[in-house]
Formats: sequence, C-alpha cells, structure tokens
Amino acid sequence: MPLSEHEQRLLDQIERALYAEDPKFASNVRGARMRSLSHRRRIQGIALFLLGLLLLVAGVVLPFRPIGIPVISVLGFLVMFAGAVVAIFSRRTAGDGRRGGSAGPSSAQSRSTLAQRMEQRFRRRFEEH
Repeated sequence: MPLSEHEQRLLDQIERALYAEDPKFASNVRGARMRSLSHRRRIQGIALFLLGLLLLVAGVVLPFRPIGIPVISVLGFLVMFAGAVVAIFSRRTAGDGRRGGSAGPSSAQSRSTLAQRMEQRFRRRFEEH
C-alpha cells in the first residue's frame, strides 16, 4: 500500500532529522537495509534459476509433448531466464529507490544518482562546519 503525499513528507522529514542528528548511524542502517534486500532478491533469482533448470531437465525426461513441443522444457527455460534477470538486476533495483517501489512520479523524483547523493553529503558537511 503506497503512502499518501502527507505521510511521505512526514517520513522524509523524520529521515532528514535522523541524518542531521546522527548521520553515521543513519547511513549504516540504510546501507544494511539495502544490502539485505539486494541479497534476498539475488537468492530468489538463484532459486528461480534452479527451479527452471529442474523443469528444463524434467521436460526432456518426461514424455509429455503435445504437438511435439516439450512444453515443460520451454516453461523451464522461461523460469530460468526470469531467475537470471532477477539475480542480475537485484543489485540495481535495490539501490535505486528507498522504499519498495510504487510506480509514479513521486518515486521517480525520490531517486538520486550516486553523484547527487555525494554532492548532498558534501553540502551537509560543508554547512555543518
């Protein structure tokens, strides 16, 4: 369930306050959350890939072939492909957005590149001193 605009603003305000109060703790917590999500997605992708491989082999072994097409093998290949895509792109999607990912303009605006985040950190440090 996506957050309302008001709830999103409040959450962003709380996050900024946490960064202002203890930036080291906030970055450690955020980094751990991102790594765990990325790790979980990668494991899910590997599991899907292995399931697809199992289906691919089962399709070759089993005699179920309507119209001469090994349907189970084709399905296995598609599952393998999906698993590989999830495993490969898990790192990218985990680092893109802060939260699960509601499609819309607010999530696109909340994303930032590494250079933008580094620039923001530099500005915060410069303003503190």
